[in-house]
Amino acid sequence: MSGGGDPVSGARRFADALAALDLDLPIVRFDRTTRTAAEAAAAIGCDVAQIAKSLVFRTAETGRPILVIASGVNRVDERRIAAVLADAIGGEAIVRPDAGFVRARTGYAIGGVAPIGHAETPVTVIDADLFRHERIWAAAGTPNTVFELTPDALADMTGGLRAEIAGGPRGR
Repeated sequence: MSGGGDPVSGARRFADALAALDLDLPIVRFDRTTRTAAEAAAAIGCDVAQIAKSLVFRTAETGRPILVIASGVNRVDERRIAAVLADAIGGEAIVRPDAGFVRARTGYAIGGVAPIGHAETPVTVIDADLFRHERIWAAAGTPNTVFELTPDALADMTGGLRAEIAGGPRGR
């Protein structure tokens, strides 16, 4: 498993977070990995755009964790994220952290970062493109577990800010 750590503790952390929010959302476990958006979509049988991939960043100076939940087909524009969060992060730049930072600050291994149940509550941004879908799928604490929900439920459970953050080839 990439990123190290005990998959049982990630699954337990996520299940506990669901219970704390009084949510009863079934977790689907696969024998194969759902670590990437493409792998998850293939296992589930949905469109890659319906995968809510979790990307963790950190602020460059203070090391504050940032969780970006993006549509599986989108590349995210880090400048857009920083601009959206300018007030929340004091204008700091954001950078990609190493796997150790992700594990320490979220409690999850890369490929299994769930939207809730983090060791340290991150500032969260949700890709507006996810709201084009009635149902989406997100990681459930391990690189082979997922759960289904609505984009509105994702926003409610995370308190995330909905924003246009896609960049790269789509050119938006």
